[in-house]
Amino acid sequence: MTTAVHPYIEALLHGGETPHSPHAWLNERRSHALERANALTVPTTRDEDWRFTDITPLTRTGFRYATPGAAPDRAAVERLLLAEATARLVFIDGYFAPEYSATTQGAVTIESLQAALQRPADGAEQALARLASIEHRVFTALNTAHLHDGAYVHAARNADGGVIQVLFISSTPETVAHPRCLIQVEQGARCTVVEDYVSLGEGASFANAVTEISVAASARVRHVRLQRHNLASYSIAHCAVSLAGDAAYASQSIALGARISRYDLEVVQNGEGAEATIDGLALISGRQLADTHTTMDHAAAHGRSRQLHKTIAGGAAHAVFSGKVIVRAGAQLIDSAQESRNLLLSDKARVDTKPQLEIFADDVKCSHGATVGQLDPDHLFYLKSRGLPDALARSLLTYAFGAQVIERIPVASVVREIERVVVEQTRA
Repeated sequence: MTTAVHPYIEALLHGGETPHSPHAWLNERRSHALERANALTVPTTRDEDWRFTDITPLTRTGFRYATPGAAPDRAAVERLLLAEATARLVFIDGYFAPEYSATTQGAVTIESLQAALQRPADGAEQALARLASIEHRVFTALNTAHLHDGAYVHAARNADGGVIQVLFISSTPETVAHPRCLIQVEQGARCTVVEDYVSLGEGASFANAVTEISVAASARVRHVRLQRHNLASYSIAHCAVSLAGDAAYASQSIALGARISRYDLEVVQNGEGAEATIDGLALISGRQLADTHTTMDHAAAHGRSRQLHKTIAGGAAHAVFSGKVIVRAGAQLIDSAQESRNLLLSDKARVDTKPQLEIFADDVKCSHGATVGQLDPDHLFYLKSRGLPDALARSLLTYAFGAQVIERIPVASVVREIERVVVEQTRA
């Protein structure tokens, strides 16, 4: 018996030209992803992992695929480029924009995925579409089925990749794009990757992104993810990270935009002594919905993880956080802590938070906790008694709540931009 394909999935699968590659292995992975997408359904609130997140507005919006050559205002694009970046990859509506990019080859290779696939020996073939599972994730399957280009970062053994900016711009209203990143950091290497999603213009768009990060033994990766689409747009993203022995991964994920956004981060410690630090901040208002799901999987002994997720919700916004820590059998001497801290700025704002522990080893140190509150009236009174207007006092206290996450970002210009946005939004 053949299962009917969900009409929305059908539209996203066949609304544009299906990519074809001269590489048989890539066509096989796309074909498998196409089969999985056809077999899966769009998640609803009846699915446990989506029960707080209603994406009906997304599924009722029709999107088309953009054509290459979109030319947004050059000055607007250049304002998004980081001064600290030693290399840069820019994509506009899903297509590589070499005129704004600065690629490198050698010990640190930073280029479009299409260019990397011309050299199979570099390892893209072995790594692409391997970490981000498509078996139960329809949007990841859709991304893989449409895989035609993306960002490729490879740092060879003991290399220093510096600060790498990967910028995905949505510039054409009513279009869908499937951004893809593949990041490989070899033994002893290090780099900082800023993955940035931005809308130029006011129209609705849909970004369905997938990122795969492989961190080899003793390597160090700092990963900053910014989601700042306009308030009419939609963002769904899946990031899968694999850590080898003694590897370190530090992530700061900031969600500011989009009508509905969902970010799934999966980190697996496959080697002993790996370390992960995961920070998140969602600043939303109006009728925005921001959903963050994380899985920290300790699959080897002597691992360490720290997670702090903060939410600032105003208006009638709805934030969701689900964080799961898994300790596998035999993964002894794990040290893991998870915190969810949430600030409501109005009576209509809502937060659903669900920290979870699944422990199958006996010699571990694991903790989790969650709080939901409002601005402290005593703190507010103190600032106002010193002459600060009410709006400014609220803005300062709100920024102070998020500062613990913001100030850990290792790129100064990104910190300044987020500070500006937070202060502006909380003053409104």
